[in-house]
Amino acid sequence: MASGRIKAAIIGSGNIGTDLMVKMLKAPLNMELAAVVGIDPGSEGLAMARERGVATTHEGVEGLKRLGVYGEIGIVFDATSAYAHKAHDAVLRADGKQVVDLTPAALGPFTVPPVNMDANLSAPNVNMVTCGGQATIPMVAAVSRVARVRYAEIVASVSSRSAGPGTRANIDEFTRTTARGLEVVGGAERGKAIIILNPAEPPMIMRDTVFTLSDMADEAAVRASIEEMVRAVQVYVPGYRLKQEVQFERFGSNHKLTIPGYGEFEGLKTSIFLEVEGAGDYLPTYAGNLDIMTAAAKATGDLLAARRQAGN
Repeated sequence: MASGRIKAAIIGSGNIGTDLMVKMLKAPLNMELAAVVGIDPGSEGLAMARERGVATTHEGVEGLKRLGVYGEIGIVFDATSAYAHKAHDAVLRADGKQVVDLTPAALGPFTVPPVNMDANLSAPNVNMVTCGGQATIPMVAAVSRVARVRYAEIVASVSSRSAGPGTRANIDEFTRTTARGLEVVGGAERGKAIIILNPAEPPMIMRDTVFTLSDMADEAAVRASIEEMVRAVQVYVPGYRLKQEVQFERFGSNHKLTIPGYGEFEGLKTSIFLEVEGAGDYLPTYAGNLDIMTAAAKATGDLLAARRQAGN
């Protein structure tokens, strides 16, 4: 490891794994991609990896273990499925590999790089929540560090072209996992998530709307916290941006907000409108929902690798 980088592998040679591969090869930073694993010998992702000089196998994790580089690998990204990840994690954890989970398995702690990465650096497995979670949890966390957030609701709108069969089959899981992430990582007392698959042509860029209901707070302080968090996310997702100015509405004894299933609310309502444009590394730029997952995973891996480089 003459470069000083930590060797890493990707399990999954589909769209997510391939986009992650391109990102890692384009900007290696603290990691060196040593292997890409699939189960289809004819997959485009494995072919692209071989063309770029990366070791490959189409025999899954067992094939990875037979590669000569396996002993040097410190970090493994899993871009397969929740079902498969449970088996992968058991093998990888037993071999001392640190795992970054891009599936809904959520065996490890929910991780959003600019919010709680420092708390999870030593975890054997970290989970990337969902695409909607990666886009919206930072905004809820930004409000939470200024005022107590009683309720957070997000609406993630993505192009139907960027929603594969896995996403379509797991909409309920997406909403539950994202809502839980708004609470566990974002700091909301209660969270709700909605996803919309938009069939518009040409395909729309990912849009996210975030509503928070918090205790009264200084609006300028909330806005500044949000803008600071946007800049933190843009470090690894340049296409992440506010679509318009943050909006506020105050509710008091003479002007209360009634929310079905929640009740009456008094405090500050903050409305945040986001757009997430992908980098176009392998996936199309409108697939910001997928791009933010791979970008967040790479950012997470680089932080885990930096910790390993430091010997901590």
